[in-house]
Amino acid sequence: MEKQILTACLDQIRLIAQTAGKAILTVKSDDLGVIEKSDGSPLSRADLASHLAIQAGLEEIEPKFPILSEEGNLDNIGAENWETYWCVDPLDGTKEFIKGLTDYTVNIALVNNCVPILGAIDIPALGVTYWGGLGLGAWKSQGGSEPQQICANKCDKASSAVVSRSHLDAETEQFLARMGIINAIPHGSSLKICAVADGTADIYPRFGPTCLWDTAAGAAIALQAGCSVVDLSGDNLIYDPSRNIKHAGFIVSPAGLELPLDKE
Repeated sequence: MEKQILTACLDQIRLIAQTAGKAILTVKSDDLGVIEKSDGSPLSRADLASHLAIQAGLEEIEPKFPILSEEGNLDNIGAENWETYWCVDPLDGTKEFIKGLTDYTVNIALVNNCVPILGAIDIPALGVTYWGGLGLGAWKSQGGSEPQQICANKCDKASSAVVSRSHLDAETEQFLARMGIINAIPHGSSLKICAVADGTADIYPRFGPTCLWDTAAGAAIALQAGCSVVDLSGDNLIYDPSRNIKHAGFIVSPAGLELPLDKE
C-alpha cells in the first residue's frame, strides 16, 4: 500500500478514534445499560455508541475494507480470507469503564497480510491519543498538544513491567520473577501496550487469551515504536481471523530484548 494512502488513512482513523472516545464520554454513568454477552463479558451503551461512530467513520474511508469489530456481526468470521481489513475494539476495558476508572481505550487498526500496519488508540478519559503506521513512526498527543514521536526503551535488561489489572495470574508473576522484575504496574486495556511503546515500561507479558481486536491497534503502534510483539513461543503475532480470532498469549517488549521463553 502506498505511503500517501497510509498517511491519509492514519490521519482519518486517529480522528475517528477521538470521535468515538467523545461518544463514550457522553454516556452518563447512571445510565450505562450494562448487559452480559454470551462469553460473560459486559457490554454497555458506551460500547455500542463507540462502535456506531467507528463504523460510520470507517465506511467513509477509501479504499473500503471489511470491518472486524468486537461489537459487529461475528457470525461468519473466518469464512473469508481477508487480505486487508479493519480490526476494531470500540471500548477496550469495559470493566474499568463501568467501575469509573480511566484506563479504557478505543482501538482501531488496519491489518494487511495478517500484520497490523496502522493503529490508533484513544484514551477518552485522559485526552490522550496514540497512533502509528508502517513507515510513519509512532506518535502521541495529549489535550490537543503537538504530536510527539515515541519509542520504546532500548535496554538489555527489563526493569519495569505493566500487567493486566483484571487478568494477573501466577504464570505472569513467575515470568517476571525469572526476569528479575519487581516493579509491575497494573493497568486495563491496551494502555499497557502503549506504555511499552512510549518507554513508560519495559515489558508487557500476557499469559492468557486475547482477541485480535484487543491488541491489533497497539501492535501496529508498538512495532513502529521499536518493539517486538510476539507469541509465547517468540514468533510474531499473526492476525488471521480465518485461523482464529484469539491469541493464546503474547509479549510486548523492546526489539532485541532477550525473553525467557520455553520455545518448542
